[in-house]
Amino acid sequence: MSRFANKVAVVTGGGRGIGQEIARALAAEGAKVAVVSRSAASCGKAADEINAAYPGSATAYAVDVADHQAVQDLAKKIGEELGAVNILVNNAGVTRDGLLMRMKEEDWDTVLDTNLKGAFNTVKAFMRMLMKAEDPRIINIASVIGLIGNAGQANYSASKAGLIGFTKAVARELAGRSVTCNAVAPGFITTDMTDELPQAIKDAVIGKIPLGTFGETQDIAQTIVFLASPAARYITGQVIAVDGGMTM
Repeated sequence: MSRFANKVAVVTGGGRGIGQEIARALAAEGAKVAVVSRSAASCGKAADEINAAYPGSATAYAVDVADHQAVQDLAKKIGEELGAVNILVNNAGVTRDGLLMRMKEEDWDTVLDTNLKGAFNTVKAFMRMLMKAEDPRIINIASVIGLIGNAGQANYSASKAGLIGFTKAVARELAGRSVTCNAVAPGFITTDMTDELPQAIKDAVIGKIPLGTFGETQDIAQTIVFLASPAARYITGQVIAVDGGMTM
């Protein structure tokens, strides 16, 4: 039997890249997956592609996770349409890069509201469901940039470092109800965003990665599958860097 048969998973930022791959991997293991994205077009397309491979497994929901009330409404809708949620993956994230000296307040707020407040909003909205669920899991997608920082990404670094602290606090608060909460910190992963980097920058980054290559979206997705599975029942409050050794 598939590991996630009869289970419901929510993946925010599921419309493309790492999020879509996570949603696909959970669907492949039998989960009913809510693919959440701010863009109706992207989450709809992602859900269609997943359903083509695993019929009836994915449902699209266009919601901005930075909108507290919209996320409350989303939780109610998913509960009614798919059932109680077992797995919550907070993957939604944005960047607004720039040196701090020139960074606009709105660029700071946009990144913190999506990357950090968005996780607060979803955990608040789904918490009661998760506390009653079988094998309840919360998995937050942080970043190596939240561990080591990066010039030109003060907002992104702060949001991801904050998400790591949030993960540990939630893990402690919900441990008594057997809800685990962990963070995965991807390194440089091959996506549309990294494809656009100049080759000189790619070469410089690869020089800092002991394994000598960028990761793939499947590397992150399979880590999520493990953390969401019964095999990871005794792991909580941890940050797992999937980064080819970059931060060791």
